[in-house]
Amino acid sequence: MAQQAQVHNQQSTTSDKDQRSHTWKLWVLATVPFIMVLGNSMLIPVLPKMMKVMHLSLFQVGLIITIFSIPAGIIIPFAGALSDRIGRRVIMTPALLTYGIAGLGAGISAWLIPNPYYWIMGFRLLQGIGAGGTYQLAMAVAGDMFQSEKRAGALGTLEAANGLGKVISPIAGSALALIIWFAPFFVYGLLSFPIAAGIWFLIKEPKNQKAQGGLGEYWQGLKTTFATKTASILTTFLGGSVVLFILFGVLSYLADILEKDFGYGEFTRGLIIAIPVLASAVTSYVSGTVLQKRLAQWSRPIVVIGMGLIALAMAIEPFFATTNPFLAIAVLVFQGIGTGSVLPSINTLVTSATTSKERGVVTSLYGSVRFFGVAMGPPIFAMAMSHRYLTFWGAAVLAAITAVLSWFFINEKQMLPKSIRGGGSGGGGQPHHKEKTQSPKNSARSLRPSRSPLR
Repeated sequence: MAQQAQVHNQQSTTSDKDQRSHTWKLWVLATVPFIMVLGNSMLIPVLPKMMKVMHLSLFQVGLIITIFSIPAGIIIPFAGALSDRIGRRVIMTPALLTYGIAGLGAGISAWLIPNPYYWIMGFRLLQGIGAGGTYQLAMAVAGDMFQSEKRAGALGTLEAANGLGKVISPIAGSALALIIWFAPFFVYGLLSFPIAAGIWFLIKEPKNQKAQGGLGEYWQGLKTTFATKTASILTTFLGGSVVLFILFGVLSYLADILEKDFGYGEFTRGLIIAIPVLASAVTSYVSGTVLQKRLAQWSRPIVVIGMGLIALAMAIEPFFATTNPFLAIAVLVFQGIGTGSVLPSINTLVTSATTSKERGVVTSLYGSVRFFGVAMGPPIFAMAMSHRYLTFWGAAVLAAITAVLSWFFINEKQMLPKSIRGGGSGGGGQPHHKEKTQSPKNSARSLRPSRSPLR
């Protein structure tokens, strides 16, 4: 009996240490979505100042957001597929360094070159390439680490970190722009380098990282995943893209309106823009915590309700956007709550739809459509300057359609393994997509794609 108690105590101690290790690694991973969101959000309240300094149109200045997001969206799937073969951190670390160096390049160009717009655009393109190997791989690592119902909480933490970045970034960008309009570009380098070091030194992976099996087997696994879960996966992809398309489109429009129609300065604009984003961040964290307990029952209804809130906010917003900034922001708080509800649920569904061996490319494809949504938001919502009702009501219809599609086509039992659904029957596509619940000790070894053959 004494020997059994000693063994039990040793196992408990090991479990506690592994849990603390996972917690630290999760916080390190959370810095990645935090800095990635700065790539766009920190510049949004500064866009009107850039328009004046560089003599740009609203469409041209919106392209500073677009040219960052499109290459990120293109690169993400390749980075994800490569990470499934050679490991996550060997992709994430140089990607973070590229992101930071390109930010510094944009800042130096704005500082030293008389007409820096095209130089800034070039460095923003390079920065987007770096961004393509970051956030979605952090989601994949979290999916590898947490193989139980705790995955929803971990992904909710990452989305909350992303949301926190959205809250802080407009305030920080506005404050830095008070010094000089291009100061935000330099922050990317100052933050990305220590985060890259943290990923490299703290997120440990086995030396032999190459997954067993050839590329044919790998792509066959992906083909099976999409063949059995096509409707659910495509609907979740659409949801993530639509949510961020509307969010960034509205924020860029709001930044311009707050200056032109109401005369608010940079810092005040940043504070105002941060309010609906704060609602999104808080809701993301709460939603992830709730989903950790009730994921199988609530994920689809939460997506539908969240999209419904966004649709309602977009239908009401044009009545107040140019007349009452306080009511306009109050309406956008509901949009933020909807956004913060939808994203953690969709993130968990996407990262759970496949095994860790294929998770990198699936989450990265999801990341691509998210970035394309971000890319399209600002230039399309620029039309709201002359066609406000048409633009906002069009966004409302898009959100409503997405809600309806989510209700009919998202199948939680099909997307989630039994370990996350807490047991139960059915559902789940092909046998090789089932994941076993791991003890903390075993899950500590899951920071890389699974090396076992496809089951």
